[in-house]
Amino acid sequence: MEKEDALNALAALGQETRLDVFRLLVKAGKEGMTAGAISDALEVRPNTLSTHLGALSRSGLVHAERDGRSICYRADLQTMQVLVTYLLQDCCGGNPELCAPIASIAAGKICDTEGSC
Repeated sequence: MEKEDALNALAALGQETRLDVFRLLVKAGKEGMTAGAISDALEVRPNTLSTHLGALSRSGLVHAERDGRSICYRADLQTMQVLVTYLLQDCCGGNPELCAPIASIAAGKICDTEGSC
């Protein structure tokens, strides 16, 4: 991932409604959600939501796919994984054990503040 791509993704997530949309789509999984369902769930006006979905789509964090007369939106978890990897690629200055809590969270484990899992 290039620095500009990371900045665009972080900027897209740096707004409350867009972060809520992305998290909702993560919960929705592979099924995704239509704009109407997202609008209803988050109580966001459709025209406002359209702007936020556009920003998320341009950043690569959300993909839209036509499903009949509707458009279904899905979170792109691969883009998020690449973003997190970019942020942590030089993690811990040669002390990878310091990154154990982050890696464990990704694996679904719980670690204490000392890094013991």
